[in-house]
Amino acid sequence: MQEIDMARRQAVMARSQKLGHCICNPAHACPCPPLLDFNVCPCAGERPPRKPGDTALTRHVRKAGCASKIGQADLLQILRNLPDITDPRVLLGTAAGDDAGVFQLDDHRALVQTVDVFTPCVDDAYMFGQIAAANSLSDIYAMGGTPLTALSIVGFPIDELDGAFMEAMLRGGIEKLDEAGCALLGGHSINDAEIKCGFAVTGLIEPAAVVARDQARPGDVLVLTKPLGSGMLAFAAQLGLLAGGVLEEAGAWMAALNKDAAELMVKYHAHACTDITGFGLAGHLVAMLRGSGLDAEIELSAVPVFGTVPACIAREVYGGGVDRNQAYAMSFVKTPPDAVPGGLPVLFDPQTSGGLLIALSETDGHAFVSEMLVRGHAAVSIIGRLVERDPGQVSSELRVTSTELTHLIGSTAPLNPAAVPAAPVQDARASAAEPWAVCCDHVPESETPAAKPETAPSSPGDGPLRGFRQFMKEANAPGTIDARHKKLMAIVLSIAHRCAPCLKTHLDSARAMGIPRAHIDEAAALAVAFGGCTAMVFYEDACRKLGW
Repeated sequence: MQEIDMARRQAVMARSQKLGHCICNPAHACPCPPLLDFNVCPCAGERPPRKPGDTALTRHVRKAGCASKIGQADLLQILRNLPDITDPRVLLGTAAGDDAGVFQLDDHRALVQTVDVFTPCVDDAYMFGQIAAANSLSDIYAMGGTPLTALSIVGFPIDELDGAFMEAMLRGGIEKLDEAGCALLGGHSINDAEIKCGFAVTGLIEPAAVVARDQARPGDVLVLTKPLGSGMLAFAAQLGLLAGGVLEEAGAWMAALNKDAAELMVKYHAHACTDITGFGLAGHLVAMLRGSGLDAEIELSAVPVFGTVPACIAREVYGGGVDRNQAYAMSFVKTPPDAVPGGLPVLFDPQTSGGLLIALSETDGHAFVSEMLVRGHAAVSIIGRLVERDPGQVSSELRVTSTELTHLIGSTAPLNPAAVPAAPVQDARASAAEPWAVCCDHVPESETPAAKPETAPSSPGDGPLRGFRQFMKEANAPGTIDARHKKLMAIVLSIAHRCAPCLKTHLDSARAMGIPRAHIDEAAALAVAFGGCTAMVFYEDACRKLGW
């Protein structure tokens, strides 16, 4: 039990009460929640009890891995308003939007610099540190550079989690930097509500040897060096849906350095390269195409993906990062008119420490793949090629020639069925045009009496319906709770169960009782808080049909 220094506590509490709020967290009054809940005063240096063995880092963040980054469309809008960099020594900077900046020192040497920070994408702190380091180094490798030094950047909720987790993160990062021959010189940490880790990395390169993103050529093949789908797996882990070992297996891929790929792409004279991270394959490839003035054709069946990705897509288990990336890149993506969506979402999945996407001549591309396979990089694949734009074409196109995922890497374990939220059970009488459930004895408005199931009672007073109506009548009768409040409760429950007939009945009677619309909306908001966006859409649809 932590010993309490009462003199210190009384001193800081006196200051807090004089100011009218906590001196360490102005959002709280004094006494603050930790003091009330745990008898702990953070302002006095006391710490609340920590949960033993709590290492599921992905449960401590809102968005895992590179999905925590700002979306491509928003970022481009912000960057285009920044002033131009006129220093002639800056060979690549913010205007280019490439993977790293390049600053020329002399005729033979240039600095390559980058910084990358994100939230945990795996639950193990040591592995997360390794992934954070590999991800930061990747930008240097994507330019063909050699990393030299790094500085760490850490955000950590030290008041909530044991500092041993932060230590493990940094140890993993340092060991991965050592593997790359990169020295950690120091760093910076902040007490943050969310865990974050990353590194600012400096490397060296010859100015003439820089592999830029925008120099691809027609006829080049596109080579991808790691599987896609890490964003989906991290999101599934947040929801507790992954089978044991799946995230750890993907984590090993994320922690793998792109060092071999960088060395070999220089050896085989790569024309262009980018690493696949938060903007997804489509977003990063579109940036390459627009900069190079080309189109691309890719075969989704040739794209390596983690084995559990098809199960994630089938159950729509992927986070909002997919939607944000799709909102930007989808206008450039073209699919065959009769193609089913299939594995298309994986194109927009934000990757954490993904592979390199490299444009090489066809001959060099095949040689590159062969040597990578010999070095043990089992997922490396040629996924498509670059072609010239059609005459009169306004912008670049990314043409997807197949939409099925067949190049699966690693475990194909299904999602944990016990943890997958069950879909609401639809009443057999629900109309195909009206997707909401029916929880009572009403017939949906879209059905005619002739469409009732043959098993329905012949009279409203017969069978189980009689019992249901009698129960509802008694439940709605005024008692300890008055009729008005029971009616609002009935509206909340109708929305929560998404039963259109019940909601219509209760809304009509609420209006007849003189209950104001504002009170009904406030009750509905409580149902939406529990039922989420589908409950909100259901309520808004019901109000529209009632002419509200």
